[in-house]
Amino acid sequence: MEAGRWTLQGTWLERNGVPIPIKGRTLVGWGRDNWFTMVTKMVFPASERDEVTFQYRGHLDGGERQYTFVLQHSQLGRVEGEGWIAPESIVQRYWVLGDRQRRSGFETLHRLNDNLYYLSSGIMAGHHLISTMEATLERQANE
Repeated sequence: MEAGRWTLQGTWLERNGVPIPIKGRTLVGWGRDNWFTMVTKMVFPASERDEVTFQYRGHLDGGERQYTFVLQHSQLGRVEGEGWIAPESIVQRYWVLGDRQRRSGFETLHRLNDNLYYLSSGIMAGHHLISTMEATLERQANE
């Protein structure tokens, strides 16, 4: 993903629940030596749910398609993960550190064009899917 400001819009779904609309903003930044940061804040406008924030920091090895990252997640806590960059998508897998519930998750960002991605993700506890999210991420024009 390119550096910049991105908007997020979609739905969140939990086991035995109805889809809940979500909206958010993401800031992506790239530094020296292929280090990246990504900060996301999501809100649930039609619900009383608390907002969710993600703070990623990762490193893409030069010339490689794999990367590693650490994540501070407002609901899951400290998380580590890995990602692969495919020709048209980014696939990530992560796991919560020191978690008795054995929570983990996955995300797929499918590139529709340089400024638009379709996101599909899920969070698991052990072998059970506990929530999913689908959304679009759209990069905003420079202001």
